[in-house]
Amino acid sequence: MIERMKRLNRELKYQGAILDVYRDTMEFPDGSHEEWDFISHRMGAAAILPVLPDGRIVMVRQYRNALERETLEIPAGCRDSRTEDTGLCAAREMEEETGYKSEHVEHLLSLRTTVAFCDEFVEIYVAKDLQPGTRHLDSAESIDVEIYSLDELCQMIYDGKIQDGKTVSAIMAYSNRVKSSAQKQQ
Repeated sequence: MIERMKRLNRELKYQGAILDVYRDTMEFPDGSHEEWDFISHRMGAAAILPVLPDGRIVMVRQYRNALERETLEIPAGCRDSRTEDTGLCAAREMEEETGYKSEHVEHLLSLRTTVAFCDEFVEIYVAKDLQPGTRHLDSAESIDVEIYSLDELCQMIYDGKIQDGKTVSAIMAYSNRVKSSAQKQQ
């Protein structure tokens, strides 16, 4: 049985646009203390796997400062408010980043990105029946749209070319769903 830990103090060290960084003072069951870092993602996020009628998947390539390189990802973004519906957020981000929209958005999975030190959650959706929409990037965004088969994306994950957690989770969950559906039809 896990003995209970106790947080004695939480001190705000930095307040950013979407993240707050805290220093927590923790007490262990044996009475000892240690300081831990904690990052609060105030809004939460949503992501979406856009699937074209032929089964190919629309992806976005963009620069990520933390890695100092471009990454291939599914469209995603922060909610506009703590109460914004994550499905609407995901659909909005898809249209903004890719120029596709859909009336068929279905929840795929819920993800906690980095449970050791951050409370960020991402709700991930699948969009089908894509229609042309209006692409409108934020002023600080530079995004290329690329299209791949599900098999190509799975291989990129296995080859280490796709490492973004939400993207890996979405592709693998969707791949499992597609395979399960195919097996049921046999």
